[in-house]
Amino acid sequence: MLTPEQKKKKQHLVRWVIIVCIVLIPVLGYLQKGLLTGDSLLPLSSTILIFALININGLLLLLMLYLVLRNLAELVFERNQRILGSKLRTRLVVSFVALSLAPTAILFFVSLRFVSTSMDYWFNVQVEESLQSSFKLAKSVLHDTGEQAEYAGRHLAAILGSGTLDIRNTADLERFFNLTLESDLAGAPDSVLLLNADRSVILSVRGPQLRSITPPAIPSEALRVAATSDRVEVITQMTTIGELIQAIVPFQVHDDYPPQTWFLITTQLIPSDTLATMQSVSQGITGYQQMVMFKAPIKLSLIIILLIITLLILFGAIWFGFYIARSLTGPINKLAEATRRVADGDLDFILEKESDDEMGLLVDSFNSMTSDILASNRQLASAHAELQRSNEISEQRRRYLETILKNVAAGVIALDENNQITTINRFAEELLAIKTNVYLGKDFHLTLPKQHVLIVESFLKELLSSGKQSIERHLRVTIRRGETLSLQVNVTRMVDDHHNPIGFVIVFDDLTNLEKAQRLAAWQEVARRIAHEIKNPLTPIQLSAQRLRKRFLNRIFDDRDIFDQCTATIVNQVDEIKNMVSEFSDFARMPKLHKERKNLGQLVEEVVFLYQEAHKHVHVHCRIDPSVPAFSFDAVQIKRVLINLLDNAVSVLGDNGTIEVSLEFASDPRSIRLEVVDNGPGIADDVKLRVFEPYFSTRKSGTGLGLAIAHTIVSEHNGSIRTRDNTPTGTVFTVELPLDT
Repeated sequence: MLTPEQKKKKQHLVRWVIIVCIVLIPVLGYLQKGLLTGDSLLPLSSTILIFALININGLLLLLMLYLVLRNLAELVFERNQRILGSKLRTRLVVSFVALSLAPTAILFFVSLRFVSTSMDYWFNVQVEESLQSSFKLAKSVLHDTGEQAEYAGRHLAAILGSGTLDIRNTADLERFFNLTLESDLAGAPDSVLLLNADRSVILSVRGPQLRSITPPAIPSEALRVAATSDRVEVITQMTTIGELIQAIVPFQVHDDYPPQTWFLITTQLIPSDTLATMQSVSQGITGYQQMVMFKAPIKLSLIIILLIITLLILFGAIWFGFYIARSLTGPINKLAEATRRVADGDLDFILEKESDDEMGLLVDSFNSMTSDILASNRQLASAHAELQRSNEISEQRRRYLETILKNVAAGVIALDENNQITTINRFAEELLAIKTNVYLGKDFHLTLPKQHVLIVESFLKELLSSGKQSIERHLRVTIRRGETLSLQVNVTRMVDDHHNPIGFVIVFDDLTNLEKAQRLAAWQEVARRIAHEIKNPLTPIQLSAQRLRKRFLNRIFDDRDIFDQCTATIVNQVDEIKNMVSEFSDFARMPKLHKERKNLGQLVEEVVFLYQEAHKHVHVHCRIDPSVPAFSFDAVQIKRVLINLLDNAVSVLGDNGTIEVSLEFASDPRSIRLEVVDNGPGIADDVKLRVFEPYFSTRKSGTGLGLAIAHTIVSEHNGSIRTRDNTPTGTVFTVELPLDT
């Protein structure tokens, strides 16, 4: 912002600029008038004055343009800086400029049209065209004269070269040339000159106009060029009576052997008065063209003066707009400042009323507005606080429900009315081995396998057809990783507070381990009772058979073989029953675990080595991750599990096959995975459901307790054992043990 002293200096400078422009404009106009009227009293040459006027006018134009642009730049700067009153000042300046621009533009274009018309009148195009036509006519006279001389020379040369006349009879030639010169035909030459091959004059005949002078000699260079190029050479030579146009025509004379080239020169005269007229026309058009050169500078100078006047008017309109704006923005500044304070949050501000006019009414309205805004803000703040508390409570409830869903020991999956999956809790994600982001927000028809889609649809149809709020069913389902799960599924219809249906919630419990534990406990009780009932009578039976064999074997002679065979069978079968009872006892009451910190990789290598040596017909491979650390486990029991899995694999392979044993970290780095993979015939799906059940075996000689005992050992180590199909054929048994057992 300018200080008061700077504002006064600026106004003083503006006044002087306006006065200088007003004084210089008439002076410049007078000087231009003198140039246009051709006043010879001017002290300097026309060229100097014209360029001086253009420069002075240009400086004035730049000065006025600078003042206009400076004021506009000041206006733009104040608006960008958001100075109070800048918008009102902009509107006023734009309004005054718009009001003055229309008449100024009309005046400018009318004056410009007047200047252009006057200049066009002073430099009439018809005059220039007439002068150009005269100049062209003069040039055509020279051109036509040359063509006439050339035509006459060709005609005479053709006659001489044809042999019609005796070229060596000068009397006949002179008579022929005189007749040609005296003929009334247009284009008859004024003189004829004949030169032989040695360029000597054979005959020279001149007309009346050329008899008073001695024609200049023909240039030898022109003769050489005509002879060399064998074409007509036209030259011009000045004399005292005018300009001679001479055509040098070479032709062949066949009387000589070999033929030689002679020259015939025909001359046409352009009189001196004709030349003077032509020169006058040339000088006139040259002078006119010099005057035309001043047309553009003078016109440019006049246009610059018009632009100066136009910019002076625009500058006056802008300055007047600034002046009016300053007188109006003062009272509004306080209101603008008060508005800014209110916008910054100072709603308690009260603007003082200074007058009772429209501005005072505006102040009252402003104060009323601020009080209303203050009251509304207080109410809004109170409502916002209540809403925020409500949102916090809702958010706490939502987080609480999410926490419950994450930690509940049951799978929860929610569907909306459009069959889109909206919720999957962590238990369901881990149990079903799925990723939440793949299924959420999508139709279950498009994401689930076909057999699972049919299961879900059957549940939903049954629920809708029964009219019940929920149904509960037991289900066995095979998931993607090849495991078969036993699930207790509850499907419930969800409704809102207005009893409008909003979807379905599916809750399922994993009964697989519970069922296995129940079956295992039942079979353990059965095994305990069988072992108790059978174990006691086995020893007397075996002893009695041995005693009978010892006492009567040597005494019986008839049917001795039968007696020997029967007693041996009784002893052997009792031993087998004792072994079975021992397995029953082991299964009913597994020995207590004795954990020690050992390296499971070394244990696996030892067992695999034994099978590699004992079963040469089977290819047994071992792959152990060396980064698997030592941890606490019962080496005897885990060795029994591995031996049981390898025995089963060897028994199904026959004479040829491959077994791969691997030890590595599981998907969870806190667990390790032991896998026994074979490429045998595999296990049927219905058998997989019962493979770890006691007394279930697909082998005739098996007791069905091996995998059940292995399952019990792994479970007591807090691990898991499962089976799945190998690709392309075979079976995979996977044992996972936690490192912190």
